[in-house]
Amino acid sequence: MVFLYAFIGVICLGIAPIFGKNALDNVNPTTAFVIRTIIAAMLVVPWIIATKAYNELANLSKTFWMFITAEAVLAAVLGDLAYFYALQRGKIGQVALIMSCTPLITVLVSYVILDEDISLSLLVGTILITFGLVIINYNS
Repeated sequence: MVFLYAFIGVICLGIAPIFGKNALDNVNPTTAFVIRTIIAAMLVVPWIIATKAYNELANLSKTFWMFITAEAVLAAVLGDLAYFYALQRGKIGQVALIMSCTPLITVLVSYVILDEDISLSLLVGTILITFGLVIINYNS
């Protein structure tokens, strides 16, 4: 199931920039970001209500709230805003490739902060992917 979920995520995240780039014609990226966030919330809230996931809210720890807030600020606010500004000003293929360098950061930070093991194959694969993306973007 992990591969299936990841594959669905890859397909969705690979197609989404096409719509985002077109939406950013003559629109401030911050405005587009806020509208996209509202739309996403309107889609997710009924899901939470239907599955009664709101019952879990009372039992969430302070640690959870600290980590999920940091994730929200970094990914859903700062990362997405930077992405929207890059998407508006750059070529979609170039922006997508640069954004694809995130695994290198994730692997390194997970090693430093979470003390996760990094196998030689994971390290080499991550470096090769990142190096490949840099080569593709060189002189673009």
